[in-house]
Amino acid sequence: MKLNLKVRLRNPVFIAQILMAVLTPILAYAGLTVQDITSWEALGKLLLGAVQNPYVLGMIAVSVWNALNDPTTKGLEDSDRAMTYDDPN
Repeated sequence: MKLNLKVRLRNPVFIAQILMAVLTPILAYAGLTVQDITSWEALGKLLLGAVQNPYVLGMIAVSVWNALNDPTTKGLEDSDRAMTYDDPN
């Protein structure tokens, strides 16, 4: 699997996409919204509950796969052209 993560991680849209890929399934399973997380303790309990639940972990894996996948290339890889980028195109 070859991904140009150094460039992807400099793209704020990609960072937001990965954060939402992780957070959205957790919140949906718990029946919460972002506004319901009002303390670090509540966030910690929510995340701990998520990592202990195989169903939620599966939903997170699918969401992250969708965020990483480039539908214009075969498999889970960036194109040879994208691998040459030093900055997001």
